[in-house]
Amino acid sequence: MSIHVVLVQPEIHWNTGNAGRTCLAAGATLHLIRPLGFSLTEKEVRRAGLDYWEHVDIRVWDSWGMFERELPRLGEPYFFSTKGTRLLWDAPLGAPGDVALVFGRETGGFAPEVHARYADRMVTMPMHSPHVRSLNLSTSVGIAVYETLRQRQAAE
Repeated sequence: MSIHVVLVQPEIHWNTGNAGRTCLAAGATLHLIRPLGFSLTEKEVRRAGLDYWEHVDIRVWDSWGMFERELPRLGEPYFFSTKGTRLLWDAPLGAPGDVALVFGRETGGFAPEVHARYADRMVTMPMHSPHVRSLNLSTSVGIAVYETLRQRQAAE
């Protein structure tokens, strides 16, 4: 039962690095969809303090279209968005089988066509303050990955 974390056009290397650390800790695969807002060269990765990066199970895709064709093979997809209508803990993230946790860009989220195509797969995280637009990307990844693990353990 694999967990796939998907970052669509991530812009901030620190967020991607933190997501990678979470994936490594949880045994998940990290998928990055270009364009990226940073370089993945060894020098840039080290400058960001990602000395564990070589151990992360990472796959880089050249475009959303290329990735989307493979998405059905990765398991049940869940798209995390402030526009989602189903709460995180109401989604069966821990159901048997593989799961793909998909996150949009830090500054713009998902493209409108992705929202339209996957409207029934959109999941949100509760935020009680009207002063918060969204949670940080790497924070959201951590919450989603560990909620998936929690649900799987509860089902055992």
